[in-house]
Amino acid sequence: MNNATRMNYEHPVRLGRRSTLLAMGTLWSAGLVTGDAVAQDHPKPDWSLADMPSQTGRIFLVTGGTSGMGHENAKALTAAGATVVIAARNPQRGEEAIARIRQEIPNAQLQFEAIDLADLASVRALTDRLRAALPRLDGLVNNAAIMAPPERSTSVNGLEMQFATNYAGHFVLTAGLLPILRRSAAPRVVTLSSIAVHRGRINFDDLQSTSAYDPYAAYAQSKLACLIFALELQRRSEAAGWSIQSMAAHPGVAVTELVARGPGLDSESGRLWASRREHFQTAAQGALPTLYAATAPQARGGAYYGPTGPQEVNGPLGLATIPTAASDTGAAARLWTATEELTGTRFLSRTG
Repeated sequence: MNNATRMNYEHPVRLGRRSTLLAMGTLWSAGLVTGDAVAQDHPKPDWSLADMPSQTGRIFLVTGGTSGMGHENAKALTAAGATVVIAARNPQRGEEAIARIRQEIPNAQLQFEAIDLADLASVRALTDRLRAALPRLDGLVNNAAIMAPPERSTSVNGLEMQFATNYAGHFVLTAGLLPILRRSAAPRVVTLSSIAVHRGRINFDDLQSTSAYDPYAAYAQSKLACLIFALELQRRSEAAGWSIQSMAAHPGVAVTELVARGPGLDSESGRLWASRREHFQTAAQGALPTLYAATAPQARGGAYYGPTGPQEVNGPLGLATIPTAASDTGAAARLWTATEELTGTRFLSRTG
């Protein structure tokens, strides 16, 4: 198996024959705002795992923690002393992921819990189990995602698969875990977005892409929804007194399994990404914005963290660019209400 076959990438745009970076450059011609609009505390550009404070005694849940950035998140948090619940679909991959981490960190406090984010009954079953088992939850990392499957498919609940997995499932998961998040002295929710948001829009007339399915447009919409959710959750936390800090992060373009499981390594996109791999981040590098948001004392609710190099593909950690579409509070409230209706889920104002 050659390097191009082994390497998989997260990437924000649908690419034709132009170079990756040139295609991405067109995304920033529209009006954008920076993270300064929501947070003034800039991360230290060279922030690394060595700067992470001790997480001893804290409990985290990481979705999609069996590979890629989710695995790096789980490993780094356990190395810092946290207890980590890895939530993913495949129990065998979950046990293998835990075994890999324990090879490096013998005393790692880890457990696996099964969840299918595209099945809301599975999501609710997990939240029920965790509310009964955990004294509290200090951090939730909404990391798991799928990207650009060539053919449209739907979840068991009738939602377009990317909308269901990347966004709606995490919406329901966060709502279900709200009671035990509120038991923490300093709870945080970090939701993974993508630089794909800069070509995304929320199509309220066809949220499920039933009229026309473009795999990359559907992916961009799902990741824009994730960013909107993170910012709206912070506003609602402040209004309701939940004391939850909600933040978003993106990895730039990081080496993961998304392409292999989505459009495929033999697709035009896959071949182009492989040809540009020297510009991309490792999974460990891509995980740093999430880990900063989840653990750094300086991180602030309502902020969006990511790399700050050219087009935010890679580079030093900083405040990521927030597209104007994610700053529309009216649209955010509309999406929140629509998601509540689609999923039959409400965020309760109490812990009971």
